[in-house]
Amino acid sequence: MASDRPSHLLAMPLLAVPLLAAAGLGLGAAADDAAKPASPIYGVTVPDGYRDWRLIAPALEDAPLDELRAVVGNDLAVKAFRDGTLPFPDGAVLVKLAWHRTRSPDFDTATVPGPATTVQVMVKDAARYPATGGWGFGRFIDGRPVDEGQHETCFACHEARVKARDFVFTRYAR
Repeated sequence: MASDRPSHLLAMPLLAVPLLAAAGLGLGAAADDAAKPASPIYGVTVPDGYRDWRLIAPALEDAPLDELRAVVGNDLAVKAFRDGTLPFPDGAVLVKLAWHRTRSPDFDTATVPGPATTVQVMVKDAARYPATGGWGFGRFIDGRPVDEGQHETCFACHEARVKARDFVFTRYAR
């Protein structure tokens, strides 16, 4: 069946498919980032690949939380800790993973991670977060950010206790 359209217009759909597919790949990545749950106030998200980051330090939280914790950092954060750099450079990211403590079923004197409780994130960006010492905060339970009220307490706690260490509680475990 012949078309009344000029031949150059007939080729357009064939050219459009690869162009739209390529554009879709770029838009898909941006859409994925935009769709990630972000903390209220700060807009912080859980960083991709954080479970492969280096350990900064473990921690044990007593009652009432009774948690095992591990703080990991991206390469910038690890370098800052190792070099003793304060303030931390923009782009440094710290992630605290926390689990309820439980007795090991295999070794009766050992405490091991039980169910996960939270993932907490600190992102250094002095331009974006000038009112909070250059840090943005996120606290997530099951991948979802907690409410705004809980996020309002983040900086106040850090500011009251560890201002001299650029608002970071964790000390590097050598």
